[in-house]
Amino acid sequence: MKLLSVITALFLFFSLMADRRKTWNGIVKGMTMFLKLLPMLMLMLALVSIVLFLIPNETLVNYMGKGSGVKGWFTAAALGSIALIPGFIAYPLCGILIKSGVAYSIIVVFITTLMMTGFLTLPVEAKFFGWKVSLIRNLISLAAALFIGFIMGFFL
Repeated sequence: MKLLSVITALFLFFSLMADRRKTWNGIVKGMTMFLKLLPMLMLMLALVSIVLFLIPNETLVNYMGKGSGVKGWFTAAALGSIALIPGFIAYPLCGILIKSGVAYSIIVVFITTLMMTGFLTLPVEAKFFGWKVSLIRNLISLAAALFIGFIMGFFL
């Protein structure tokens, strides 16, 4: 994170040296976009946090355990598609789920949908890419995650 901050600061410095007005306009435009999206993002984070708080870990393991089969894959796909969890939290969570008896193929579906799909963030994505492109991208990502889980289940 520090390296990324240093690189960003260097590029900002070089941009300011090249053209102060364009750089300042870019910063203002970026902050305006961020402030417009912030309320929607905060609402989504709050809703997901509440849902994950209300679901006990035992219930997750029950629906996604090794004997859950296809039901476990679809549960993992649904949770991964709606959760807004960063990778540095998701990977240790998956380690806990594996120790609790969740199959690797189900973990693969969860992580893949978590990183590739975002049905709660679909309205935000649609603002930039349009509804058609956003829906197609998310549905293809969901299908790919289920296929990857199937392949992992075959080998593990």
